Amino acid sequence: MSKRPGLLGRKIGMTQIFDEEGDVVPVTVVATGPCSVIQVKTQDTNGYSALQLGFEERKEKHTTKGELGHFHKAGLAPKRFVREIRLETDPTQEAGSQLLVSDVFEGVEKVDVTGISKGCGFSGVMKRHNFKGFIRTHGTHEFFRHGGSIGCRLTPGRVFLGRKMPGQMGNRRVTVQNLTIAKIDAEENLLFIKGGLPGKNGGYLIIRHAVKIHS
Repeated sequence: MSKRPGLLGRKIGMTQIFDEEGDVVPVTVVATGPCSVIQVKTQDTNGYSALQLGFEERKEKHTTKGELGHFHKAGLAPKRFVREIRLETDPTQEAGSQLLVSDVFEGVEKVDVTGISKGCGFSGVMKRHNFKGFIRTHGTHEFFRHGGSIGCRLTPGRVFLGRKMPGQMGNRRVTVQNLTIAKIDAEENLLFIKGGLPGKNGGYLIIRHAVKIHS
């Protein structure tokens, strides 16, 4: 489990900005915060250090009574996106407080971004796993995009786990590491991150300090 400071956000879309040298930099704009602290977890009470954060409000009628009690205990309205950020040491924040993008990412150059990738539906092995496909010569019938043999005769008489086969492509949790922060808009709580991020526009993201910092 990663133990790095971070915030929750929502992917707005891509645009471009100009750096100090006048070069065009493609960036993804992320609405990062303000994030509300729903619960503070410490070593003494919970056995580990973490902050439970909530991002964007939602209607009470779409929230269960148990969740409502949890939010009301912190003096907060129900939140739409709730995740826990593990930390190395016990946090100093209190339940009910807010974290802004400048509080967490001021002076930070590299981040890791986690989100749900775009779903591509049921896909074959050529699209999903970059299979080459079968030879296209005389005598080959309806086998051009197949995956080939999946077994190994009588022994062991089963298909090994992890075999690359057709199936659902995308729609899974993805983390892109070591992305560069191109710009921070503290007034609007926006992060401009160089390059593309996982998921569709409007999707929720978890942005943390990078675990592997390199150029």
